[in-house]
Amino acid sequence: MSDFDLALSIALGIGLAAATGFRVFLPMLVMSAAAYTGHLQLADSFVWLGTPSALTLLGVAALAEILAYYIPGVDNLLDALATPAAFVAGTVIAAAVVTDLPPLVKWSTAIIAGGGVAGLTQSTTALLRVKSTIFTGGLGNPVVATGELGGALILSLLALAAPFATLALVIVLLWLAFRMLRQIARREPPPAR
Repeated sequence: MSDFDLALSIALGIGLAAATGFRVFLPMLVMSAAAYTGHLQLADSFVWLGTPSALTLLGVAALAEILAYYIPGVDNLLDALATPAAFVAGTVIAAAVVTDLPPLVKWSTAIIAGGGVAGLTQSTTALLRVKSTIFTGGLGNPVVATGELGGALILSLLALAAPFATLALVIVLLWLAFRMLRQIARREPPPAR
């Protein structure tokens, strides 16, 4: 594997992992479909993700997850469950697309880059949903859910089509999220009555 191919697979893994921070199963479904149709080569130990069974199961899981985020109360509960799940899914996705590396390097990269970016993305969206719940009484949460769904789908497809552009977009999104989190942290709580 050339250095360019290695960098390409790492950028692809990070892009798909970031998408799992928005929705856990949708990026895995996109990856599974791309592998099933022959558009994506997976590492040998992850070829099962490109099988019809995996495609079906991930499709059902993605649909259930998408619908559940539109149910008031369930969306906030899912965020508590999705944070560790996104870390695991981001790690798995990154490991699945990074091929021809020694296991230690591959898994270190997958955990740090894939799991890390997925966890950061999920944590940011969970905080955004909490703020939406507080400020709108939950009425704004479907808008947040739709934005997350769009983000997961766009990042997943863009990662497959243009991994380096996706990596740049992920860096910009994480920078914006960091700025948003700093602004939220600086705000003083409203005075008690």
